[in-house]
Amino acid sequence: MIAKLQCVVLDCTDVGELSRFYQSLLGGVVNRPDPRWSLGEGWATLHTDGGFVLAFQRTEDYRPPRWPDSAHPQQFHLDLAVEDLDRAQEDVLDHGGTLLDEGDGKRSWRIFADPAGHPFRLVRD
Repeated sequence: MIAKLQCVVLDCTDVGELSRFYQSLLGGVVNRPDPRWSLGEGWATLHTDGGFVLAFQRTEDYRPPRWPDSAHPQQFHLDLAVEDLDRAQEDVLDHGGTLLDEGDGKRSWRIFADPAGHPFRLVRD
């Protein structure tokens, strides 16, 4: 092993909005004091209850991915486990997410975008 994953950083235009969106999905604490990072207008963090850290970095010229447009590729996505896809979908939409692909009703996942356009999947656990 060469390294240990410290966090995943998402570019966006509004670090507060995006950190609160993911807090509404995953729980945890936004901008918990942590000596590894300086918090400010251009940087926010979300420490989840499971110990995972998401970070959010303001980028002035941010261009969101457009799923499934290869001219603006998704670059990466998060898979978030849920017990009830229908209920989780309602909650995601209520918190500002956008449904990108509901699927055919047979598969165990659906694709959404966060408020900054990053795609993520809700996956039946």
